[in-house]
Amino acid sequence: MSLARGGILLTSRALRAGWPRSTLTRTLRAEGWTSVRNGAWAEPGHAPDLLTRLRTEQLIEPRLIVSHRSAAALWLIETLTPRSAPPLDFIDPHLGRRPKAEGVRVHRLPLLPQDVTERRGLRVTTPARTLADLLRTGPRDEALVAVDSALSRRRVGNVRRAPLTTPPALTTALDTNARGAARARTWLELADPGAGSPAETIARLRMYDADLHPESQAELHTPDGRRRFLDFLFRAEGLGVEIEGYAYHGTRAAHRDDVARFNQLQQCPEIRTLLRFTAEDVFHRPAQIIAQIELILTGLR
Repeated sequence: MSLARGGILLTSRALRAGWPRSTLTRTLRAEGWTSVRNGAWAEPGHAPDLLTRLRTEQLIEPRLIVSHRSAAALWLIETLTPRSAPPLDFIDPHLGRRPKAEGVRVHRLPLLPQDVTERRGLRVTTPARTLADLLRTGPRDEALVAVDSALSRRRVGNVRRAPLTTPPALTTALDTNARGAARARTWLELADPGAGSPAETIARLRMYDADLHPESQAELHTPDGRRRFLDFLFRAEGLGVEIEGYAYHGTRAAHRDDVARFNQLQQCPEIRTLLRFTAEDVFHRPAQIIAQIELILTGLR
């Protein structure tokens, strides 16, 4: 149907073009269109995925800018929200009335022109502004998973991407008196651009909360001279901690490489004991991780 824009047909536009209300829904369903939300349809062959749903809301409310976790998903920034079901987050820079659409969250915040760009045909906050918004609104762990992801080179899904921003750019983005900015600047100090996965970020934060402060991405050398990097190292005690799991390292092949690297790390002279935890341990059994680390540290001192 020629009235569709970007694969989306708004009922209001079809009615203005002369389609009879009494038969419009029946006709669209018969032709294979899918309802995205009340008043909007996706053309045949277009599932109502995140991109389609975001595009629909911008067509209905053009003033809305994709932001927060929705913007993070578009930029391939990892968060703790499942990629299959991120929320529909927007900023209304005109501070207007919040739309009442189900599942849509609208933040009434000011935006500068340099805070907005275009990605995949949508108006979206830049990576730095997206992260600043996540840091200001929290929660802390999700915000820092996103910050670490954006500051590093990552494979997200089947896509390899470069770092999206820098620590100075984030500091500038938080140089404001906006609500939550002071707390966000404190959280930003906990970021680590060297983190390799969401599980590593969460493991580091759990250790920080337990007053454990290992080196992150510590450089070591194997006896044959090869350089290796350890996720966490308590250097004085000689305790290394590795976080592994193919679910957060991309592929099973990458998982096998991690296993080989683990064996090489055990040969490094700085290592007296090496602990290994899975991503599932980090997300579901963090107290057990901390207890084991503390026990080993006590024995090594």
